[in-house]
Amino acid sequence: MPSTQAILDKASQHCQQRGERLTPKRSRILELLLASDGPKSAYDLISDHDRTYGESPAAMSVYRMLNFLVDAGLAHRLATTNQFMACAHIACDHAHRVPQLLICDQCHHVEEIGLGSDLMSELQHSADASGFRIGSTPLEIHGLCKRCSH
Repeated sequence: MPSTQAILDKASQHCQQRGERLTPKRSRILELLLASDGPKSAYDLISDHDRTYGESPAAMSVYRMLNFLVDAGLAHRLATTNQFMACAHIACDHAHRVPQLLICDQCHHVEEIGLGSDLMSELQHSADASGFRIGSTPLEIHGLCKRCSH
């Protein structure tokens, strides 16, 4: 697994290719997400930021930074819990599949896996047939993780 700095460097390169900047403040929020053992709310990140860097950014600033990271594909927003997590594939050099987030309702662990292109095509075809246009693509599925289901 690449180091946190290697992941941040890759994220910075990704932003530059998009004509954007991974500013130091955005990088700090991404670093906090990378260091976490699970999804975090904006307010969790404010507390983590204060503990790590000795300052508490305003909630609106954190939400703006998180929205940037999500739009850039560096983080995911869990709509059902209003929490955020770093993308597990930032440092990968291959094309990314559509993220599927498996959320354990008991321990709240989240695992990111990719949806196969066949399944995504089928979902898009079904949506097209009913005149629906798919917007955000992370698919959230709630249930029990392997550990909790035993």
